[in-house]
Amino acid sequence: MTSPAPALRTGTAAARGTLLAAILASGMVFLDTTVVNVALPRLGAELGATVADLQWTVNGYLLMLAAFVLLGGALGDRFGRRRVFLLGVIWFAAASVLCGLAQGTGWLVAARFLQGAGGALLTPGSLAVLQASFHPDDRGRAIGTWAGLSGVSTALGPLLGGWLIDALSWRWIFFINVPLAVGVVLAGLRWVPESRDEDVSRTGAGRRRFDVAGALLGAVGLGGVTYALIDAPARGVGSLPVLASALVGLVAAVVFVLVERRRGDTAMLPTGLFTSRLFSVLNIFTVGVYAALAGFSFFLAVYLQNVVGWSALLTGLATVPMTVLLLLGSSRAGALSARIGPRLPLTVGPVIAAVGLLLLRRVAPGASYWVDVLPGVLLFGVGLTLVVAPLTASVLAAVADRFAGVASGFNNAASRAGSLLAVAALPLLVGLSGTGYEQRGALTDAYRGALLWCAGLLLVAAVMAALLIHRPVKQEPPG
Repeated sequence: MTSPAPALRTGTAAARGTLLAAILASGMVFLDTTVVNVALPRLGAELGATVADLQWTVNGYLLMLAAFVLLGGALGDRFGRRRVFLLGVIWFAAASVLCGLAQGTGWLVAARFLQGAGGALLTPGSLAVLQASFHPDDRGRAIGTWAGLSGVSTALGPLLGGWLIDALSWRWIFFINVPLAVGVVLAGLRWVPESRDEDVSRTGAGRRRFDVAGALLGAVGLGGVTYALIDAPARGVGSLPVLASALVGLVAAVVFVLVERRRGDTAMLPTGLFTSRLFSVLNIFTVGVYAALAGFSFFLAVYLQNVVGWSALLTGLATVPMTVLLLLGSSRAGALSARIGPRLPLTVGPVIAAVGLLLLRRVAPGASYWVDVLPGVLLFGVGLTLVVAPLTASVLAAVADRFAGVASGFNNAASRAGSLLAVAALPLLVGLSGTGYEQRGALTDAYRGALLWCAGLLLVAAVMAALLIHRPVKQEPPG
C-alpha cells in the first residue's frame, strides 16, 4: 500500500508550491540535456578538448540517466519520494558547480557523470511527487501543467544557454542551476508532502522495482560499449582496450538479461514484458528515433558555430521551432493516434523527419536561417511531433496497467540509450576524431555523413512501424 499523503487541491498554496518544485527540477534536467550541445565548441576550444572529450561530455550524463533512472524511482518509493527527489536536486546542483569550475576535460566529464546520477534521482521523483500528492480529481491537470511548462523550459533552454555563452561563458549554463535548485529545495521543504510505497520493504510487487544489481549491470553494459565506440577512432578498432571494453559491455548486457529473467517479477525490468512483441518493437523503434535526434543535435550545434560561423545564441535559436511544434502539436498527434491507431503516425513521422535532415545537409557557410535552416528544422519538428505522443501512448497500452510505471521508465531509458549510442558511434562512422571538429573541411564531411546516417535510421524506423506496429491490445506478462 502507499502511505497516506495530503490530497493537494488545485489553487492552494501547497499545490502551487509542489508544482513549482517539480517544474523547476525538471527544467534543470531538460536544460542540461539540450543546452550542452550548444556549448560544445566553446568549451572544447577553452579546454583543448578532442572529439572524444566532447562525446563524453554528453554521454557521461546520458549514461547515468539511462542506467539509473529506474533505480532512482525505486529509491523514492522505498525511502520517501520527497526525500530522494530533494537529494537528487542538491546532488545535481553540486555537480553542476563542479562542471562550471572544470579546469580540464577529465574534470568536466567526471562532473557530468555525477550530474547524471543526480538527474536519475530527481527525474522520476518530479513526476512521482505529483502523482502521489495531488487529489485524483486534480492530478491530471497538475501533470498536464507540469508537462507543458517543462516543455517550455526545453524550448527556452538552447536560447537561454546561447545567450549565457555569448554574454558570459559556457560555465554559466551550469551555474544557472544553483538558483533554480535553491528554489526547488525551499519549495519542496515548505510545500511538498512526503510519500512512499510501504510494500517496497516487504514481499510482492513493490520489491520488483528495487534491483541494484540490474542497474549496475545495465550501466556496465552501456558504459563498456560506449567506451569502445568512442575510443576506437584514436586507438584503432582492433586495439586491446577497445576490444576488452566492448567484450565487458556485451557480457554485462547478457548477464543483465539472465539476472532479470531469473528474478522474474521481482526484477527492475520484468522480462515477461517482452512477451509482448509490440512492446519490444516499440522500444527498438524508440532507440532508432532518439538516436537520430541525438546525432542530429550533436552535429548541428557544432557545425553551425565552427563552419557556418553562427553565434551560440543564433545556434540555440535554430532548433526552437522544432520544440514549439512538439509543444503545440503533441496532444493533437496523440488524439489522431487514438482515433486511427499508431501505425500511420509512426510510419509517416520518421519519413518527414528524414526529409528534413536531408534538407539540412545542404547548409553551408553564409547560409540563411530562413531559407536554408528553418525548412529542414520545421520538417524534422513535424515528423517528431507525429511520433512522440503516439509512441508513448502505444508503449503504455502494450502492457498491463500494473506495469505502466516500469514500461514508461524502460522506454525513457531506451530513448536515452539510443541518444548515448548515437553520440558514441556517429563520429566513428563518419571518420571524425581528435580536433577534427575545429577543421572546417573535416567537420563538413562528418556533418553531412552523420545526417545521412540519422536519416537512414529514421527510414528504418518507418519501415519497422509500417510492418510491425499495430493498435495496442493490453497484455498481461507472465509472473
